[in-house]
Amino acid sequence: MIEKYDPTAIESKWYETWEQKGYFKPNGENRESYCIMIPPPNVTGTLHMGHAFQDTIMDTLIRYQRMQGKNTLWQPGTDHAGIATQMVVERQLNAQGTSRTELGRDAFMEKVWQWKQQSGDTITNQLRRLGASPDWSRERFTMDKGMSNAVLKVFVDLYNEGLIYRGQRLVNWDPTLNTALSDLEVESHEEKGHMWHFSYPVADKDGQATEKTLTIATTRPETLLGDTAVAVNPSDERFNHLIGQHVLLPICNRLIPIVGDEHADPDKGTGCVKITPAHDFNDYEVGQRHHLPMINILNKDGTLNNEVPNDYRGMTRQQARQAVVDKMRELGLLKTIKDHVLMVPRGDRSGDVIEPLLTDQWYVDAKTLAKPAIKAVENGDIKFVPDNWKNTYYAWMRDIQDWCISRQLWWGHRIPAWYDENNTIYVGLSESDVRNKHDLDDDVKLRQESDVLDTWFSSALWPFATLDWPQNSDALKDFYPGNVLVTGFDIIFFWVARMIMMGIKFMDEVPFKEVYIHGLVRDSHGQKMSKSKGNVLDPLDLIDGISLEELIAKRTRGLMQDQPDKVNHIKKQTIEDFPDGIKAYGCDALRFTFASLASTGRDINFDMGRVEGYRNFCNKIFNAARFVLMNCEDFDISVKKSYAPSTAERWIISRLQHCIADYRKHLDSYRLDLASQVIYDFFWNEYCDWFLEMAKPLLKTEQKPHVQYTLLTVLDQALRLLHPIMPFLTEEIWQAVAEKLTLGSQSIMISAFPSANAKKIDTEADSEIQWLKQLTLSVRQIRSEMNIAPGKKLTVLLSDYNDKDAHNVDRHQELINTMARLDGIELLPKNSQEPPSATGLIGTTKVLIPLAGLIDKNEEMQRIAKNMAKVEQEIKRAEGKLNNEKFTAKAPDSVVKAEREKLQQNQTALKELEEQRTKLEQL
Repeated sequence: MIEKYDPTAIESKWYETWEQKGYFKPNGENRESYCIMIPPPNVTGTLHMGHAFQDTIMDTLIRYQRMQGKNTLWQPGTDHAGIATQMVVERQLNAQGTSRTELGRDAFMEKVWQWKQQSGDTITNQLRRLGASPDWSRERFTMDKGMSNAVLKVFVDLYNEGLIYRGQRLVNWDPTLNTALSDLEVESHEEKGHMWHFSYPVADKDGQATEKTLTIATTRPETLLGDTAVAVNPSDERFNHLIGQHVLLPICNRLIPIVGDEHADPDKGTGCVKITPAHDFNDYEVGQRHHLPMINILNKDGTLNNEVPNDYRGMTRQQARQAVVDKMRELGLLKTIKDHVLMVPRGDRSGDVIEPLLTDQWYVDAKTLAKPAIKAVENGDIKFVPDNWKNTYYAWMRDIQDWCISRQLWWGHRIPAWYDENNTIYVGLSESDVRNKHDLDDDVKLRQESDVLDTWFSSALWPFATLDWPQNSDALKDFYPGNVLVTGFDIIFFWVARMIMMGIKFMDEVPFKEVYIHGLVRDSHGQKMSKSKGNVLDPLDLIDGISLEELIAKRTRGLMQDQPDKVNHIKKQTIEDFPDGIKAYGCDALRFTFASLASTGRDINFDMGRVEGYRNFCNKIFNAARFVLMNCEDFDISVKKSYAPSTAERWIISRLQHCIADYRKHLDSYRLDLASQVIYDFFWNEYCDWFLEMAKPLLKTEQKPHVQYTLLTVLDQALRLLHPIMPFLTEEIWQAVAEKLTLGSQSIMISAFPSANAKKIDTEADSEIQWLKQLTLSVRQIRSEMNIAPGKKLTVLLSDYNDKDAHNVDRHQELINTMARLDGIELLPKNSQEPPSATGLIGTTKVLIPLAGLIDKNEEMQRIAKNMAKVEQEIKRAEGKLNNEKFTAKAPDSVVKAEREKLQQNQTALKELEEQRTKLEQL
């Protein structure tokens, strides 16, 4: 072992060893299999804290199952991330003075593949730094040959069954990227805008405008040009008599009907709603119910098309908005304009306002595929952890709409459809397949569909396509279905549900048995981490450390010139949160932090204080191991044959069994937070703080060989428990321990995971050592309260004791003296006078420390009074601040919270000082 704990010195060394020796690969054909599929990260950059959190959970589970001898596979891979990746490469081309259209499709695709190679390598290297142990030899990419073949087969099979079709519907359209988007790629935020109130003249029987008008309210005046109806509620007595009549649409001078529909809420707005079926999702549904025409007024780039009056053609949406408002004002039909805060949908990549647009797209009949997927959860074939997430799943799946799977991009799986000159559609695995299937000779000209498939289409096949499907491979037989999917709640519908649908459809079996839903990682203030907020943390920065200057530069990169206000805000927040930058904590401390925060389903606020604490825990483990190994240099394994543990040893062995049982129970139920707390408490409190201290005097007796064996075997078991969460430190130490115990295994990661042995639970030893601990803690508390030096030897008296107390004193006198630092412990005869003493309790037994000659009462009273005055002053200061409304309203929440915590700490300190004074007064 190295002399000082240094994560950098051990992490790369052991990872290379594990990978070279093939420990990450499935380890046996005839054993029970266990499989986790990695949610494939996008090849658009680097891993973030959410990835690191999720990957820590998965790696902990896979290492835990591997150590139980199971045939484990953690399947790695990456996603091609259509829009995101295409945008990255397009920006690079733009910076070089060219574009994808200038390059052409084939040359552009080559550029994207080059980027994928670079970014994909970055991600896999980061995963290695995080200690992830997937089978790298099976790494997959959603655009590699095997995955592409699977995508083609699924598309063709679904099309042939009538479950994929081409149709015209409303989609989320990004006018900048010129493509349809999924709901997950649209971000809606509150923005300041306006609500315009327009009057529409009611028409008479001859179609002429009357003096009567209906007032509608809209936040998008330009869509007036595409209106095909006005809706009122059938129960609204103000307007229901008008149902069936018409209004004359201003500017367009087009008669449109007044329809009765529940969509119009009498209690909202004017009670009358303009209906634009081709440019609003709710209006589309109204249009379907009333068979209204759909007038698309927009080109793909967001400009107005030839469906609008001549004066508005070619205008941008913003220009058309102003022109419509001006015209309505001129016509005397603009009633009022009100300020209004509204939710504006924007593309998460382009930032442009998303338009509902009527376009021809490819769709999957999701309703048909959803039925067996719903049933799989209802009958328990798939379980959600926590269970309540199944309700979210049901809500989405029972109201599912057909899935738009086409994207107007170049990067992605090109849809395997071809058109002839009459636009007849042919679908097949390739053009030659299409020609053979439909007997088309070379005279028939075919052009392939230019659209590509939604990224979620290929990732929906991930659980079986990565296992070489459609081949009936050994991997598919062994590892489908997987055991658990580990993912965030935000993609239950977009990914989880679609994998379930596709898995059942093509494998006749669910893709996984459990879905563990974890929370999202937020910053210390509870804010979502995002580049725009400048609060992103790079997990590798916590492993390796980063200076304040480098961190600020990293967070503000790309913002320096055009967003000075945002740059200053990010700088200020970064300096406040990390005044000294981030020091190197190492991978094990970061992983243990993630595990400690992994309570099921809840979002977590990432606390740097925890990382610091668990870095200290790593150091504690290392130093404890150094102590054990230094005191076991002359250890002889032959003692195992005659092993006879003392009470203290029996106690730590017994406590270990409880620890193992609880730890395994928590890991089996995905409560990594509880498991990490169990092993932390055992190792720090019971093994280090108590057993190592008890071992010190025992190592000086004839019991030494037995104590050495106990020290080593308990350390061995504790390290194995820790290994799934802390792989590097445990391997480093375990190698030295394994050599002493001649364990034989080459690595801790393939050694057996501990199982609790009920026969080693020793209630007698538990009881006796618990009593010794209570006595020691009681003495320590009295020392602290009475300001008696920790090293000062004392004599302790026991009063009102019972036979058990007397037995413990007699049996463990030397151990008690060592642990509590006593000269001796005496049993005060029954009914005898107690000397003036500081007193503690063990149940009803009194622990007495005679104070004669130990302290100067007057001097001690003066010290307490002085300390009380300081604490009272601090309390007064804090209360003054917290009672000041200006302070609580303007100061950052973190500052106010810190002030409240200081007040509480000082109030507790004052109470303790008052108790000490009272005790002294009684002497």
